[in-house]
Amino acid sequence: MEHLNQQQPNQLSQQPQKSSNGPIPVNTGRINFWDNLPTPFFALAPMADVTDAAFRQIVTKYGKPDVLWTEFVSANGLASPGREALLIDLIFGENERPIVAQFFTADPENMYTACVLARELGFDGIDINMGCPDKSIEKQGAGAAMMKTPEQAVEVIRAAKRGAGDLPVSVKTRIGFNTNELQTWIPLLLAENLAALTIHARTRKEMSKVPARWEHVKEVVEMRNKMGVATKIIGNGDVRDLADAKQKAKETGCDGVMIGRAIFGNPFLFSEKEVVGEARKKSFGFFTRLLILLGLQKPPKYWHETSSQIPLEKRLTVFVEHAKLFEQLLGGSKSFAIMRKHAKGYVHGFPGASELRTKIMEANTAGELELVIRSFLDS
Repeated sequence: MEHLNQQQPNQLSQQPQKSSNGPIPVNTGRINFWDNLPTPFFALAPMADVTDAAFRQIVTKYGKPDVLWTEFVSANGLASPGREALLIDLIFGENERPIVAQFFTADPENMYTACVLARELGFDGIDINMGCPDKSIEKQGAGAAMMKTPEQAVEVIRAAKRGAGDLPVSVKTRIGFNTNELQTWIPLLLAENLAALTIHARTRKEMSKVPARWEHVKEVVEMRNKMGVATKIIGNGDVRDLADAKQKAKETGCDGVMIGRAIFGNPFLFSEKEVVGEARKKSFGFFTRLLILLGLQKPPKYWHETSSQIPLEKRLTVFVEHAKLFEQLLGGSKSFAIMRKHAKGYVHGFPGASELRTKIMEANTAGELELVIRSFLDS
């Protein structure tokens, strides 16, 4: 497994400069990875307690996207005496590049400090979360609440750029807080010369209760084009798989597509076509596969395919690998209960799935989880 970057940050002694009167230009000192991505490109969405270092390593191994994000991390926490506990969320492997650190805060000074740290740790970019609907985040004036204080949002972006130095800065947001605010909110962000802007095609109020409306992503692309800025537009929301992502990019003209929930239990998502055949070849011999496909031999229960056509045995074996890596990298800092949350993603859609999940939820270590899964596969 790739060695992870666990470098300790230097003492952050610099103080944030006062805000300028206008937008800060796009940073040009370091090669901007955004300019070297294919069109369209595909990214893994940042998700709390999901896209940690262990899961990103699994995804990188079995189907690496064009861009990876960390989980979102509190910039306030990173500027506090208790910052050491948060550094585990900022470890990454060289094989994950390009990788973007995502921060949230309503405090420009703390954002500056977090971005200086990200630069020291060697990240390829910095993203500001301005769309998370979690109430505990909103109480801090951060996440989706930033849409209610646009002037403060601009201050946070400019502080991020000063702290980022030659790192590109991007923002992830929604189409509005309670209602569609594209016409006022998006031009304000685009005017700040962001490297990229991710649009979750719902309002904060809608959460994920209604279908994402990708026509609004197209609107943002048109706004960007009319303003003549170089910001990459990334669409997000209800993307089922790569084929769906490609179709949405074609229909909207967006530069990239970010995929979130579809990755649950399916780290093969970003390379579905390439891994299907190999997974089957490793699980079953040629003649066995042929007899099963011709209906001349009854398939084993783990022949059932996932939505991405990955044999069940392979999926469950990767689940065990994921759990072991979680313990190896994060076991000293995070509860194994986080790992158990992945059970619903990996274990569904086949006979006995519910019973297997129940047993997995009782596992407290990767070893116990492996015994449960191996017993199921061998039965």
